[in-house]
Amino acid sequence: MPLTRKPTPQEASLLTRLIHTSALSLPENWRETLSVAPMNDSGMGSLYLFPQGKVIVNRQFGEQVSESQFTDRDGIAVIVSLHTDEQGELFELDVWKTDFNPLISFPEMEW
Repeated sequence: MPLTRKPTPQEASLLTRLIHTSALSLPENWRETLSVAPMNDSGMGSLYLFPQGKVIVNRQFGEQVSESQFTDRDGIAVIVSLHTDEQGELFELDVWKTDFNPLISFPEMEW
């Protein structure tokens, strides 16, 4: 069972952006109830997502619902994808820094 935490303000802001550009319909309080756990991705910043803070094991990938790109502080492109599980619930934030190095930081923006 992964150790969960609340998303950082930068993670929550990025998730908000991805959700707003998707067709997802989430409860108003999704940010307050969401828990996350870091994925083992060599420091790129990918997260498992747990709506309502409920850790449910054995969930399966459903589909990619949104994608975006930003530039890390070192000038390297980062591609982020939001995925849902087979039930249509938030599942994971996939982060890929295109040079395969660890992410320095998520963008500082409010959506």
